[in-house]
Amino acid sequence: MDEARKPDRAAIAIAVFLLVVAAVTAWDASVLQLAPTYGLGPKMMAYVVAAGMAIIAAANLVLAWRGDFPERESYDPKAIVLILGGFAALIAIIAFGGGFIPATAVLFAATAAAFGRKAVITDLAIGAVLGLAVYLLFDKLLTLSLPAGPIERLF
Repeated sequence: MDEARKPDRAAIAIAVFLLVVAAVTAWDASVLQLAPTYGLGPKMMAYVVAAGMAIIAAANLVLAWRGDFPERESYDPKAIVLILGGFAALIAIIAFGGGFIPATAVLFAATAAAFGRKAVITDLAIGAVLGLAVYLLFDKLLTLSLPAGPIERLF
């Protein structure tokens, strides 16, 4: 086996991690105590996610073993800090009663900035519209509650 095609140990570790998460997800779904439902119940989605993760893990493992992954891009700590900061802001906004829509808008804008976009106000607006769409979908159509703040109480 030549130097360019040796197994990628980091990608193998990621594949194993994904497989472990898939197994934990499937096990967790199997021990859920839910009221019986007709047809497919809520457990089914957890099994679908676990199966999807297992498939991705297997494909990742095959590519890693063959050494078929492309060369990795350089590490950008600013992007990681922006994304983690966006997640921290999301948690803080929801924890302090700001609501789902503003929290989602901030996360969207932070993630867009991590990918190099500079239109912060536009990204906040796009994030707010997407957050509103998701909120309405969950709250009105699926009747599942998301964290409500002042904006969400208008709907």
